[in-house]
Amino acid sequence: MSPLALLPAAASVHSQVSPETQACGPRGERSWLCSTVFRVTDNERASEIVDAFAKPLRIVLILLVAWIVTALVGRIIRRILATPPKPKNNKEKKAPFGFIDTGGVASARRAQRARTMADVLGRLANAVIWGIAILVVLGELGINLAPLIAGAGVLGIALGFGAQSLVRDFLSGFFMLVEDQFGVGDVIDVGGAVGGAGGGVSGTVEGVSLRTTRLRDVEGVVWHVPNGEIKRVGNKSQQWSRALLDIEVDRDTDVADAIRVIKETADAMWHEDGWRDAILMEPDVWGIEELGAQSMKLRLVVQTLPLEQWRVARELRARIKAALDEAGIETPHDTVTYRRGDPPPPVAEEGPAGGAEGDR
Repeated sequence: MSPLALLPAAASVHSQVSPETQACGPRGERSWLCSTVFRVTDNERASEIVDAFAKPLRIVLILLVAWIVTALVGRIIRRILATPPKPKNNKEKKAPFGFIDTGGVASARRAQRARTMADVLGRLANAVIWGIAILVVLGELGINLAPLIAGAGVLGIALGFGAQSLVRDFLSGFFMLVEDQFGVGDVIDVGGAVGGAGGGVSGTVEGVSLRTTRLRDVEGVVWHVPNGEIKRVGNKSQQWSRALLDIEVDRDTDVADAIRVIKETADAMWHEDGWRDAILMEPDVWGIEELGAQSMKLRLVVQTLPLEQWRVARELRARIKAALDEAGIETPHDTVTYRRGDPPPPVAEEGPAGGAEGDR
């Protein structure tokens, strides 16, 4: 058969192809935008122009949707977590057993923890949303995503094995924030191992991040402790604190009189206006804590606001010392024992300086 005989058949096949297919491609491959423009305008040239801009427009639309979703998710997280509850009043409310229910310090602590959690969750949501958007854009550009996803998985496994300490620090810091173990301004004691000796540090928290905790001890030294290395935490400033005083008196002292003087002194301080807010409950004398050969220790406990226990204890020591002296209750004196045959101890000479020795 000659080639000229095939021309009518080819012409008939070409005539069966619809104008929409000629302009936008076969069904399943044509873009929605090109088909819509062709149906509206019935212009093949306009449809081809619109089809050329369809892929860039889809990419822009994907990025725009990702930006809107990111903004909405961040707004929802901030609305749920970072909006502090409105306090009923500005005064600290004391509940039974000395727990502080509400107040400025507690509200500020909750607001700080909520802001930190909102920031962490917001960053995580942004990473997930934009990661998905980038993968979709790459798919629109015709890039095969299977090798990229497989390579990313292998890279993630390698990083997980190579940076185990870093991952542990971040996970530990996240759960510390979620559980509210401590916050900025707390006085804490952290150690390397539960029950272990040494390696611990105590101080005021100056900064908390997902990776490290920054402490300043009593000497002013700043410590940066990785969160993954913290095995135990002792918080000295959560909810309430306790001033613990062991007052040492002479063994021959009447116990009832000593307890009465200590109790009256502590109660008088508790009822004063300047100390009423710092001391939460009535001071309590537990009794004899230790009995020695020449002395005995009486234990006094006072429940205070967080971080007020040291100031209250210092003031109580000064007042109790003066009260014991006024009541004639003696504190223990050091005694020196000499063996038989040793020379007697030297006796200090009485009288003004320059006495008998000075006249010679």
